[in-house]
Amino acid sequence: MAQNATALFQQWLQNDLWPEARARGISEATFKAAFAGVEPNLKLPDLVLPGESAPRAREQHQAEFRAPAAYFAHIDGVVSGGRSRAKTYASTLAAIERQFGVPAGILLAIWGRESGFGSAKIPHNAFEVLGTKAFLATRKDMFRQEVLAALEMVETRRIGPASMRSSWAGAMGQPQFMPSSYLKYAVDGDGDGTADIWNSVPDTLASIANYLASHGWVRGRDWGFEVVVPREISCALEGPDQGRRIADWAAMGVARVNGKPFPAHEMRGEGFLMMPAGRHGPAFLVTPNFYRLKDYNESDLYALFVGHAADRIMHGNTGFAGQWGRIDGMRRSDIAAMQRALERQGYDVGGADGLAGFKTRRSIGLWQEKAGRNPTCFPDRDLVQEIG
Repeated sequence: MAQNATALFQQWLQNDLWPEARARGISEATFKAAFAGVEPNLKLPDLVLPGESAPRAREQHQAEFRAPAAYFAHIDGVVSGGRSRAKTYASTLAAIERQFGVPAGILLAIWGRESGFGSAKIPHNAFEVLGTKAFLATRKDMFRQEVLAALEMVETRRIGPASMRSSWAGAMGQPQFMPSSYLKYAVDGDGDGTADIWNSVPDTLASIANYLASHGWVRGRDWGFEVVVPREISCALEGPDQGRRIADWAAMGVARVNGKPFPAHEMRGEGFLMMPAGRHGPAFLVTPNFYRLKDYNESDLYALFVGHAADRIMHGNTGFAGQWGRIDGMRRSDIAAMQRALERQGYDVGGADGLAGFKTRRSIGLWQEKAGRNPTCFPDRDLVQEIG
């Protein structure tokens, strides 16, 4: 299988990818340098191997449905690392914030989360990963555009192919940019004429800031606030399509957990209810900037991790005030079956992917309300069996 895949990969490079690369202005020298010695990596996930019709890996289908609390297990390391680097790079961070409007804490939290402040090992040759996935992955078209973007990086940005180390998904450098994001958002933060996201801290931080600013980060607004949501307010009001002025949420009884009023400059701005574990965990009012963090990584928990870590880095805040409740042990396949059942009943769960995103959470809450129950907006084993 490996020998056959390697031979077919080489044919695909020459007969399929190279003609398109050449049409996009990639030189033969660049193409050969990028793929010198590169063979397909058949250990990568989500590959459809030659002669087969579906990926062999079923880990995602059988994976455990994890409690949201587990996502924050290593946040203390990001916080402590961010605090020390806030001092080391204070002037750089201040200059970047003046230029792009993104607070230092947010930049440090993303940097720490993505690559351990540059200390994480980034093991793969980007062309091996991107080439393999463009040839064999379930999302070939997306990775085809990314490998062409990587070739453009070599051709026009003069980046050596050997230095382009990536994750198993093809994300590169300390900010973990895909090649298309590098071309759009990577910037020179240290003035040496190149945007080196592998070795330069100023370039890394400025590139993260440019990414967020380009996606619409609102200068001067916070990312969100942990709040207490009275029982009479339905958890099914969650979501970016159900926003209200923060003043209106406050008038309904939503209050900050620390007892302080919402900042005066936030009161006229739009806020959105976000309850990542439904009634089984902390609740938040988030601003549009929360969704800019989701542009960086589409996970609610990722955006919450970054925002919460940023607060603790810059302001010394402690952990969440709300307690994460115990979540029943379930498989993602169980959640997906429940989602399909809800879809059959007309609910929009955002796709049966085995993850409890906000559309799934509020659909659960609406189902519970319709059934005359107190809504929790989060799955448990009994609920999964009953809905399914």
